[in-house]
Amino acid sequence: MLKGISPVVSPDLLKVLAEMGHGDEIVISDAHFPAHTFNPRVLRADGIGADRLLKGIIPLFELDSYAVPVIMMSAVPGDTLDPSVEEKYRKALGYTGEIERVERFAFYERAKKAYAVVVSGETAKYGNIILKKGVTPVFEEA
Repeated sequence: MLKGISPVVSPDLLKVLAEMGHGDEIVISDAHFPAHTFNPRVLRADGIGADRLLKGIIPLFELDSYAVPVIMMSAVPGDTLDPSVEEKYRKALGYTGEIERVERFAFYERAKKAYAVVVSGETAKYGNIILKKGVTPVFEEA
């Protein structure tokens, strides 16, 4: 274990986050998402809610400031979204900015191009979210 890093962030996830560059996207999916169908780099976080993963990731991950950095799936026609899902994700991220909503199949296309997909234990309907990485601030040595 490392100090200051949430135990929900596995060594493999930490490596992926470090490898990602500006503009790369990572999908934090719900437990029902067909991750292996869409992306060859899949990490598992079974039993861990997406909000807990987001809360563990965000101290390590700079959101993009040049584009909307948070993307979620829109409801399919005739279906509805549970607003509490977005609320708990916003709270976990400490994020009050814009969230881009994309149609289901457009979300799948983005998942294909994402750097990685992390399958969480989230069971909420439309519990998938994409984060776009920004430029990490420069670390100044003392």
